[in-house]
Amino acid sequence: TSSPVLVCALRRISAFTVLAEALKRLTPCGEKQSTGDSLLQPVMALTPEVTFRQAILFFTEADFVTGETCFYLNKSCCTFYLCFEEQLWVSLVCFVTGAQILCTVLLIKPGAWSHSLARILQKLHLEKFTVVGMKHINLEPDVALGLLSSEVKQDPAVLEAHCTYLTSGTALVLCLQRANAVKKLIDLLGPEDPKLAQALDPLLWRAQYGISTVQNGFYGSKSYQIAVRDMKLFFPEGLCHAECQTLEEEEV
Repeated sequence: TSSPVLVCALRRISAFTVLAEALKRLTPCGEKQSTGDSLLQPVMALTPEVTFRQAILFFTEADFVTGETCFYLNKSCCTFYLCFEEQLWVSLVCFVTGAQILCTVLLIKPGAWSHSLARILQKLHLEKFTVVGMKHINLEPDVALGLLSSEVKQDPAVLEAHCTYLTSGTALVLCLQRANAVKKLIDLLGPEDPKLAQALDPLLWRAQYGISTVQNGFYGSKSYQIAVRDMKLFFPEGLCHAECQTLEEEEV
């Protein structure tokens, strides 16, 4: 407590091994770390558990740099700090172990799957997705409502159009598994507006199979937390392939 210290939260694949090697190089072989003020005296957490405890001790959500690959913080969660801790823990585990095998949910909307299922399954295979759950389903209005974004719900006319379409026929729900499954699927689907998707990349799935923002072909889980919710909703009986640690932890 005699002088200030610098606390850093560092992120990368194999973080512990790489940081330990880097710190070794800071101290020449055979020399002891200085007890004076002139040289760096590094101390690092040695396990994910210790890292987790120290991170929530020193940092809050606002302290982390935001970005596409940074921590996902579910601000809609009622227990904010608990949610922050859980998401931070998931992130720490991911960065220690590398890309994780995860599951996500793809719902092919009425009319889209009946004409294009073979091609869609082929695309999933080429993208190294494994289908671990599949079922036909006629969506109930309350279930359809739960799949829609907050932006859609702000406009009653748009909300009614989406709900009417989603409940107009049979949808096909797939549970898909691969490394980084949630983000990969969202990247493949593209923007919810097929015209915008077409302008960005004609190969995006909504650009190919979508007609309008309502009939855009697909729904995909937008985060891992939503994917877990969707799996529990559509596959309460379980999945046919369970080589996924995170799924076992969520008891899906």
